Amino acid sequence: MDSTRRGSTRRDDDALLAEQRAYYRDGAAQYDRPYARYRNLQDLLAAADGLPIAGDVLELACGTGQWTAKLAGRARSVTAVDASAEVLALARARTAPHAVRFVEADLFAWQPPCRYDTVFFAFWLSHVPPARLPAFWDTVAAALRPGGRAVFVDDGPGAAAYEEVLADQPVPSALRRLDDGSRYRIVKVFHDPRTLAGDLTARGWSVGIRALGGNYIGVAEPPAGAG
Repeated sequence: MDSTRRGSTRRDDDALLAEQRAYYRDGAAQYDRPYARYRNLQDLLAAADGLPIAGDVLELACGTGQWTAKLAGRARSVTAVDASAEVLALARARTAPHAVRFVEADLFAWQPPCRYDTVFFAFWLSHVPPARLPAFWDTVAAALRPGGRAVFVDDGPGAAAYEEVLADQPVPSALRRLDDGSRYRIVKVFHDPRTLAGDLTARGWSVGIRALGGNYIGVAEPPAGAG
């Protein structure tokens, strides 16, 4: 990719990511509704009890803490990161009985200050622009201790039926609406589990991904010596 095209791609990414951050800030009060409304999300939360969550855990894009509370009940420690102060306030209230360390930071600029046994992210991978995926996986690998694992949950291709997918966009996108009528574009990449597993394997990761309804759950270990 030449420098002009790289610059254009980064500008497209930056503009869309800024809009995405605004959506989650402005819509924090609406964030939890799908968890009460949709059985598949309740099933996914229940499935978290069987995931290999252990030791010191780093949660990326923790949102309002739906998953953070689950993690904190099983981990030695939890550090939860999100770019939105509004959702972090809700997450702190939800996890009040637990000693969770919350960090407000842009995940595309923030670097973990130490290493962890588990890096967890739910419904975040689909919000990472494709051009930034290699760097994202490198960050995850660098954040893991030897023997550590990445555990992730997200929407598969079948979930596209429930989104207002935008066609002909430079970055895969969907439209989200808030109660006040405001509209925001977000990054939305519906990874096929087999393709995602193949891509990670090609990067040297050991990975297993299983479908659960229209979603998927993945567990992956980085290449030996990564980070």
